[in-house]
Amino acid sequence: MLLALVAAFALVLGSAPLAPPAHAAWVGGGTELRQGSTGPEVSAVQERLTELGYWIDGVDGWFGFHTEQAVVALQKAAGIARDGVVGPDTRAALAEGVRPRAQSTSGDLLEIDLDGQLLLVVSDGEVKRVINTSTGSGLPYEASDGSERIATTPTGTYTVFREVDAWDPGPYGALYRPKYFHGGIAVHGYPSVPPEPASKGCARVSLAAMDWLWENGHIDVHTTVLVR
Repeated sequence: MLLALVAAFALVLGSAPLAPPAHAAWVGGGTELRQGSTGPEVSAVQERLTELGYWIDGVDGWFGFHTEQAVVALQKAAGIARDGVVGPDTRAALAEGVRPRAQSTSGDLLEIDLDGQLLLVVSDGEVKRVINTSTGSGLPYEASDGSERIATTPTGTYTVFREVDAWDPGPYGALYRPKYFHGGIAVHGYPSVPPEPASKGCARVSLAAMDWLWENGHIDVHTTVLVR
């Protein structure tokens, strides 16, 4: 009798397996996802990135440039390899829900995290969006006046004082829709936003991310920019 009950119980369990964990598509040890990957697993990653606040240009099941930028931002926040590929470590960061923290506690502002190489849209101490950025490289370069300077993004609290709603030509190349907050240093769009510091001092973001910042009022003139 006891054996029959055990068998019946096992049969019931077998017909009703435990529900898979939430976000199983990216928690599990699936194949690596990278630029060019497509399908529902990519959509699941995009949805999770959006849920965690990493800026992305939409959930469409296609792993393109902006999905890679969001993955790199997550990898920066998690302190793991910044290769833009969703592998085991990145899946773990997604599962854990890694998000950077704001330093400010009140007001609407942008924070530029130099160590993390992240641009944060912050409201009353809460990080609303996380965008991949690339700031001053720390390397010497020849300035337009012929002097040698170090490519540095200065720390401090600033205010956006000028904007150009176009490609703004300059001595080191054109900047897309720049928002200047300290002399000639701006947050601006650029076709290339590498994982490491690479600029002359500005904070680069992707062209589409810059459009989003403009269109959603996150970087209007008089907006506070905290560089830390």
